[in-house]
Amino acid sequence: MLAFRFSLRHLIAMHRRLVFEEPISRAALWSRRLVWFAITVVLLALLIFRLGEPSLQGLTPIAGAYGLVLLALLMAVLAFMRIWQAGHRGVGMAAQAFVLALIMLAPVAYGGFKYATLPALTDISTDIDDPPAFSRSSAALSARTGRVPPDVPAEQRRLQRQAYPKALPIVLEVPAEIAFDIARKAAVAMGWQVLEASRPGGRSGAGRIEAVARSRVLRLADDITIRVRPRADGSRIDIRSASRIGWHDLGMNAARIAAFAAEVEQLNDER
Repeated sequence: MLAFRFSLRHLIAMHRRLVFEEPISRAALWSRRLVWFAITVVLLALLIFRLGEPSLQGLTPIAGAYGLVLLALLMAVLAFMRIWQAGHRGVGMAAQAFVLALIMLAPVAYGGFKYATLPALTDISTDIDDPPAFSRSSAALSARTGRVPPDVPAEQRRLQRQAYPKALPIVLEVPAEIAFDIARKAAVAMGWQVLEASRPGGRSGAGRIEAVARSRVLRLADDITIRVRPRADGSRIDIRSASRIGWHDLGMNAARIAAFAAEVEQLNDER
């Protein structure tokens, strides 16, 4: 009986040594190190981009940083394979690196999906036949660093209508003066920087609001102009949103117009 107890204790001790002495997967260890390093680099690259003048060249460090995130993901997959084959420890490390890399890559994957499924447009208007013109006043030009969004060819406007059929004029059963006030309040509520505002009247009878909107993460500036025209049965609001950089807005301008229309409708209902 004593010999049996000694043998059992000996087997348990040997088992514990084998478990505790099992080496940690180097791939798992480096995947965790690499993913945290990659996250740090991405955050620093985003901070530098936000503090500088937005440009396509400024996006290069961010793209490089996300390359490190992808490398960390591949390293985590390699760690899983090594752990499965050799029985090494480090599943928790590899899992942490894998999950963090997926979280960081999710916005990029979503943007890639938008890039592949939406037409390459950077200028969206609710009036494709007569889009609102951007102001050329000194205040507007200064805010846009002298840039005036160019006219969009008719074929691109037709692509817009196919891709975003709900980007339509906003028709309200209120006078143009009231519609103008609603549109301005909506622009402020959206967090846009209102550059100038001209009330309805004058020769054309139309009112105009010039604004700049910035994206939340990258702080990319997009230019906005809003036109308010009187109608026999109320008023009509048209809005145009144009990106400053890039050749594809990933649907952001259309989404902004939809959010503005919803805000106008809500303010009109609350009036």
